[in-house]
Amino acid sequence: MTKNKNNRAIWNTRIKKKTSSIFLRIGNSIDIDKKLYKEDILGSIAHVEMLFKQKIISFQVKNKIIYGLRKIEKEISNNKFEFSKEYEDIHMNIEKRLFKIIGEEAGYLHTARSRNDQVITDFKLWIKTATKEIDNSLNKIIKTILKIAEKNIETIMPGFTHLKNAQAVSLGHYFMAYVEMFIRDKKRFINNMESLNENPLGVSALTGTSFNIDRNYTTKKLGFKNPTNNSIDTVSDRDFVLDYLYSCSVCSMHISKITEELIIWYSDGFGLIKLNDKVLTGSSIMPQKKNPDLLEYLRGKTGSVYGNLFSMLTILKGLPLSYFKDLQDDKEIVFNTHETLNNNLKILDEVLNNIIPNKKKMLDLANEGFITATDLADYLVTNHSMSFRDSYQKTAAIVNYAEKKKKKLQDLTLEELKKIVPKLTKDVLQVFNLKYSINSKKSYGGTSFDNIKKMILKYKKQL
Repeated sequence: MTKNKNNRAIWNTRIKKKTSSIFLRIGNSIDIDKKLYKEDILGSIAHVEMLFKQKIISFQVKNKIIYGLRKIEKEISNNKFEFSKEYEDIHMNIEKRLFKIIGEEAGYLHTARSRNDQVITDFKLWIKTATKEIDNSLNKIIKTILKIAEKNIETIMPGFTHLKNAQAVSLGHYFMAYVEMFIRDKKRFINNMESLNENPLGVSALTGTSFNIDRNYTTKKLGFKNPTNNSIDTVSDRDFVLDYLYSCSVCSMHISKITEELIIWYSDGFGLIKLNDKVLTGSSIMPQKKNPDLLEYLRGKTGSVYGNLFSMLTILKGLPLSYFKDLQDDKEIVFNTHETLNNNLKILDEVLNNIIPNKKKMLDLANEGFITATDLADYLVTNHSMSFRDSYQKTAAIVNYAEKKKKKLQDLTLEELKKIVPKLTKDVLQVFNLKYSINSKKSYGGTSFDNIKKMILKYKKQL
């Protein structure tokens, strides 16, 4: 064997000139894709086992390659592996090291495959693991919110539309709305597993291979469901990347919504919650300040996650079939997005565990803005045979009267109410009670205390 034969680029025989320094700098991806080393070795082991099974390589060659690959995995795991930018990516770094460990037999490793199908296989395996990691983080968030909701079933606050007081709700019900959002996020990530479960290995560069390989064997070995159906589509497909990035973007949007909500509630104008000092920062000039910086950080990070999705969409929009260097950016985009989202979920969980509802302030605010007006309108329909539009007009007139007299609805006397709706009886007064208002919303999904308890129990069982 020539001394440095396998220390050169694989295409050295064809490409005569030395790679320019600037291309060497931008053309390699090892700093990014070295994250894929476990998946790359896992895929390579499954591949050589298949090659042996199909009698394409010998038993001895198979064993030597697997021995070398496992040795490399230990070296990387123990930070004893020297990555080289000269070898461009994780695949070639591992192959070059394999030559040093076992010699010429390492050359059989790449039989019947290309880096094109190799990298997509690695990438899908990595995203499957990342998806499970996000799912676990979402489970933790949901459990935390369920605890908050359970402690605050009977905490009364105003529900808002247009940030104006609308109707009375339970704080528990309010938080359960975010449980629904994060449950949908879970479903979105889980649904993505369908496309992730198609095995790319074996389509080679873009046409498949003339070797008698068994793609069903590697599919089973690597935990995929089926092999992909079209070799050209397989090497160019990044829909699974878009699916993952989109799911991360929607989840980030939900994080941004809840953080914005909490920032508003924490503001001095609302004062509906307090935050533990451990999740607050101070000011360099104003000694009194306690700022919700972590919440603002989470809100801001949503923009970078959106940006990554649009970057990938832009890369893909103009690419004909099949593989192009443009696709190299997909891994950095996904790795960055995953790290951001998973970190954000952990931060959000920490903040949620340090929220203290200001129950008195919530109740006081719920008593503002005539928020039982809809209850009165419903009462008139149910008890006095009015159409809803008639009851709406009568109730609006009562609200106008209360506003003119600078009174709350619950402070109006029966005599005052009867000036507008003469046939009213004293039982109308109960509709202005906030707890009565909340518990009257018994329709499925409504804010009644019993409904909330059932929903909390439902999701506890699911998790």
